[in-house]
Parts: sequence; structure tokens; C-alpha cells
Amino acid sequence: MQSSTIQKHNSKPANQWSLRDQNGIVRSFVASRKEYLAIQRAGDIILSIVVILLLLSWMAPLLAIIIRAGTKGPAFFRQKRVGQNGRPFTCYKFRTMVVNPEADDQPAEADDARITGIGRFLRDTNIDELPQFLNVLIGQMSVVGPRPHMVADCVRFSFVVHSYQFRHLVKPGITGLAQVNGCHGLIADYDSIVMRYYWDAQYVRKAGYRMDMQIIFATMRQLVGKISRKLSGKGKKKQQ
Repeated sequence: MQSSTIQKHNSKPANQWSLRDQNGIVRSFVASRKEYLAIQRAGDIILSIVVILLLLSWMAPLLAIIIRAGTKGPAFFRQKRVGQNGRPFTCYKFRTMVVNPEADDQPAEADDARITGIGRFLRDTNIDELPQFLNVLIGQMSVVGPRPHMVADCVRFSFVVHSYQFRHLVKPGITGLAQVNGCHGLIADYDSIVMRYYWDAQYVRKAGYRMDMQIIFATMRQLVGKISRKLSGKGKKKQQ
């Protein structure tokens, strides 16, 4: 699934979903999925409120104290990411690195010296992503969807997969089909870009209630495994 995958998504789909005809495509896309999108939005609101009340309400103040005690800077990290229809938005995370000017252009690597002690634990367990439920609540993200990438990465990936904008027809998600199929960490080479796009495009084409629930439950299983391994001292380092 290398060059053949790019050909697959750059022939008919590339022309069909190019942003030159974006307005018409978006109208058609939304019209064909009105019921699903309405129910998905309702589910996003309910789940984000539950997570905010049950987890973030006490976890955010506690982690804010720990993060700021370890290194100077804010407890939350704000970064511009590319959202639905290619529109940039501010994505929230718990800060896991020392404050540095390269954060918006240089993704963290496995043994990145910028990652703090508490930051490594947060990244390994994905707890650093929890503030993104705020993005979900205000409608910038969904619980399930393609992961939002940095603006600079979107430009770079578009040179590799010309129909890359296809993935932006839906809201970005906290978790997605690519993640439950093993696409984690730094997107550093041709194969990783193509694989991410392949799974994201599959999600856009086939998204529905059943798939969303399968992705959510698969993500929960993965998270339980990650946290268990981390607490037992066997966790693997998170790259991104």
C-alpha cells in the first residue's frame, strides 16, 4: 500500500473532492448525511460534557499545579491545527514540553529533550489530549474523526498526497480510524503519510454510527492497555 495507494486517491477522488469545487462538495456531503451528523453532534456534546465534569473538572487544576511546578509556562498548550473544510482552529492540550519557539513547526520525537517528566507520562497515556473535549464541546472537533495536523504539516503532506484535503470534509477527531489501526507517533516518511491518509479517507467515505462506536471502544481498550503498561513500568514512549 505505497504508490498504489496514492494512485487510488489521486485519480477519480482527487478531481471529485478538490477544493476548487469545495462549496458544492460540502453542501452535497452534508445533505447526504444530515441525520448522522445531527446524531453525531448530539453524542459529541453529551460525551464531552461527561468527560469535562467527571475528569477535567478535578484533573485540570491538579495537573496545572504539577505542570507549572515542574517548568515555567502555562498549563495548557495552544496550537493552530487544520480543521473541517481546511479552516484553522486553536487546539488545546496539557503542556508536555518546555516552552519553546519550535513547538508549532517541529513535532516532538521519541527522546525529545523538550519533553518534561510529567509531560512524558501524559503523552504516553494520552491524558494530554483530554482538553480537546473543550474543542469538541464548542464544535471545532468531534470525538471521532481524522486527527488534526499542524498547519505546516498539512502543506507538506499535500505535496505527497494531492487529494489530502479530502480528509477535511469532516471534523477532526480526538481519535480516529487511523489511530485504532496502528497509526501513532511521528509522521516522518512517505509510508506513514500515505497510511494515515488511507485510513482517514476510508473513514470519510464510510463514517456512520456503527463505525464511530467501534472506534470509540477500540480506543478505550488501547488506552486501558497503555495506562496499565505505563503504571507497571512497561510503557512505550509516545512520539507525538
